[in-house]
Amino acid sequence: MDSQARYDQFITRYGGPVQRNVSLSTFTTFRTGGEADLFVQVNTTDQLGRAVTLAQESGIPYFVLGDGSNLLVSDDGYRGLIVRNRILGLTVEGDRVTAGTGETMDNLVDFATSCSLSGLEFAAGIWGTVGGAVYGNAGAFGSQVGSRLVQAEVMDSTGTVRMEGRDYFQFAYRSSRLKTTKEIVATVTFGLDPGDARVIGKRTEEIRQLRREKHPGRPCSAGCFFKNIEDPRQPGGKIPAGKLLEEAGAKSMRVGDAAVYDKHANIIINAGHATSKEIRQLADILKKKVKDKFDVELEEEVICLGNF
Repeated sequence: MDSQARYDQFITRYGGPVQRNVSLSTFTTFRTGGEADLFVQVNTTDQLGRAVTLAQESGIPYFVLGDGSNLLVSDDGYRGLIVRNRILGLTVEGDRVTAGTGETMDNLVDFATSCSLSGLEFAAGIWGTVGGAVYGNAGAFGSQVGSRLVQAEVMDSTGTVRMEGRDYFQFAYRSSRLKTTKEIVATVTFGLDPGDARVIGKRTEEIRQLRREKHPGRPCSAGCFFKNIEDPRQPGGKIPAGKLLEEAGAKSMRVGDAAVYDKHANIIINAGHATSKEIRQLADILKKKVKDKFDVELEEEVICLGNF
C-alpha cells in the first residue's frame, strides 16, 4: 500500500477532522518549516490515543506537537501525521496541581501562583507546553520540571494509558525516559509548596524580566539551541554552552537570515526570512567552532524534524 492509500485509510477510520498539506511554519517559534502531509488536533486523551493507534495501524509515521518552541522542522516538511496536542485543563487539590499536557508552562505557573503554591517559579516565561517540558525535563535557575512531577498519565504506542510516578521517567539533564520509549504524557500532576501568592508572583515576574533581558521578545527562535555541558568540576555541575560559543566568536555568525542572537550566544534567531536549512547550517558551523577551539562536542537541545 502506498503512502496515499495509507493516508486515505487513516482519514476514513479516524472519523474526525483531518487536514492535508498543512504548513508547519505557523506552529513553530522559529516560524520556518514545510508542510505536513496530515494534521490533526486532539483535545482529549481519547482523541490522542485514537490518532496514535490508527497511525500505527496504518503504517504512518507520526509526531506529537505542542507549541513548537523547541522544534526545527525541515523545509521539506514532514512525511506523515502531525498530532497537535491541545489537551487543556488545570485543577488543584491541596498542594497538587494537575495539568493537561497541551497547557502552556506559563499558564501552569500563573495558575499555581493564583493557588498560592510555590515550586514552579523557575519556569516562568519558558515557551512551550507541559508535555514538552516533561519530555525534555525543562529547567532553569538550578531547578527542573521533573523534580516537581508526582505522577502522570502515560500513553504507549497502542493508545493504552496508565499512571506512572516520578521514578519511572528517569529524569536527567534535559532528558527523560520518554525520549527512548516514545511514550506520550496526557496529564501531569505536580507536587508544590504552600506559600504567599504575592511573594510567589513577585518572584515569577522577576524571572520573566530576566528572560526578557536575555531572550528575544517575539517568536523567532527556539530558546537555547544547545545543551550545557555536564562537568562536575564546574559551579552547578555544568559549563554553559553559551559561554563556549561566545568565546568561539559565535555572536558574529550568520547564515542568510539565520543569526546568533546578540544578547545570548546559544540562541539562534530567524532575523527575517530564514529557512530551516539556514538555521541548521548555522548550528553546524557553531558546533564546529566549539569543537575546533575547545574539543567539546555540543549536543542539540532543539529537536530537528524531517529531512535535513
